[in-house]
Amino acid sequence: MNKANHTDCTSAMLPVRDALDVISGKWKLMILISISSGNNRFREIERSIPKITSKVLAKELKDLEEHLLIKRTVYDEFPVIVEYTTTPYTSSLSNVIKELRDWGINHRKKIIGK
Repeated sequence: MNKANHTDCTSAMLPVRDALDVISGKWKLMILISISSGNNRFREIERSIPKITSKVLAKELKDLEEHLLIKRTVYDEFPVIVEYTTTPYTSSLSNVIKELRDWGINHRKKIIGK
């Protein structure tokens, strides 16, 4: 492969890598689904996702917030209430997730026949 083709390939794949970095991992999509389903507080989200730890959830929530997929709102009450909601930008992932799901179903059938 010559250098020009390698650079073109790298440039073409960069947006794909960026997208995968945002939604990859064991927990991010599950967290987004949990929040979309109405689990807006930390403990509600944590309880809705079996086996996720508080530390991992906190890290993933921060990451999703940095990528503008969720909004963290702190209510100045006693005790302080923190709620997480999806943003309008989150809906831009709907078709991506549907396509990944469909591909996964077909891939599963092809590989293991289920």
